[in-house]
Amino acid sequence: MVSISGIRGIWAAGLDVPTLTKYAGAYATWILQQCETTGRDAKVVIGRDARVSGDVVSQLVAATLRSAGIDVVDAGLASTPTVEMAVLFEQAAGGIIFSASHNPAEWNALKLLNEKGEFLSPDQARDMQALADDEPTTADYLALGSYEQKDFLQAHIDAILALPYVDPAKIKARGFKVAVDGIDSVGGIAIPALLNALGVTDIVCLNCEPTGRFSHVAEPLPQHLTGIIDAVGEQKCDLGIVVDPDADRLALVADGGTYVSEELTQVAAADFLWKHKSGPFATNLSSSRAIEDVAKKHGQQTYRSAVGEINVVERMKEVDAVLGGEGNGGVILPDLHYGRDALVGVALVLQHLAETGQSLSQIRDSYPAYHIAKHKVPLGDLDAAYVEGDPSESARRAVYRVSRALELAGLTPRAA
Repeated sequence: MVSISGIRGIWAAGLDVPTLTKYAGAYATWILQQCETTGRDAKVVIGRDARVSGDVVSQLVAATLRSAGIDVVDAGLASTPTVEMAVLFEQAAGGIIFSASHNPAEWNALKLLNEKGEFLSPDQARDMQALADDEPTTADYLALGSYEQKDFLQAHIDAILALPYVDPAKIKARGFKVAVDGIDSVGGIAIPALLNALGVTDIVCLNCEPTGRFSHVAEPLPQHLTGIIDAVGEQKCDLGIVVDPDADRLALVADGGTYVSEELTQVAAADFLWKHKSGPFATNLSSSRAIEDVAKKHGQQTYRSAVGEINVVERMKEVDAVLGGEGNGGVILPDLHYGRDALVGVALVLQHLAETGQSLSQIRDSYPAYHIAKHKVPLGDLDAAYVEGDPSESARRAVYRVSRALELAGLTPRAA
């Protein structure tokens, strides 16, 4: 699967050595072209979640980049937002995250970043992908890229603590007890470290060993999170924190063991931030309208974008948004960086609880109770809908197949 989000696939069933080196080589050539224009050093930061294939993927891609003359800084096991920030810390020309996000453990991906630590824009992605069939760049033996390992987690945490509206002393004073489900990946390292830095020491860890062998389905939806939901209730935690394997999405479990929809993560973060600074909010078209209601309460404006993190980021820049996100649990804070970041989402939510003196369930009950349905349905073989020389018939058949799939899912398609 090749898109503006990167190169994604199942290990040994599409995502293999030739595919990895092909696209890593294309990215290397694209980076070198960018460096010719910007004058930046040819340096790329890489990092990975804990998937079993991650170490092999990382070594293959690092070698490909170095063979093109690009210096590699390896962040090792690191969350997606940590790698994004590392690109900024290092003033690198780009970055690659090896993670297939919420997809199953057999999946992996190359998530490609530009010099801003942001996902490639559609134009950048198109230019990079156009290089995939070209011969890869090979540097002279005296110009091969260097390799360095470096841990950026503490720098990421320090940047969050430096935000003017995050006060660890106030959070510590609440004496929170927090459960964390790290889905056997990098969140199990990053979230407890962040909590300790924020003054939270009573932490119940579930699935926090980064084995890459996921203990449950990786997408943080309630049907997959019975373990932490039970733990929050049974151990009388103030809240539960759930992330996906690369820790850019944040879901919450309220006191008593009640799942809080991912749709409300960005709502809670905005509700907090608007008490400290004014400005617009941007989110995508598939997120709950609850954000508009909370924005109205604060006298602020909300803007919508097409689905896709980079589309939200571009919309945020257009309207000078102070915060943005997606209803999948993504929180994007420009004061830190333009990327979904579960770590900063945790900090904002805890600060919100500390300042209001309320429980998470009380805050959740203050928001409108909308319901949103997001179904995944099999579309069948759309290629079979193609009719040689008759685009109108091909389109008719394709629309029929999609409509039928929606009907089978209990949804009613409406003609446009």
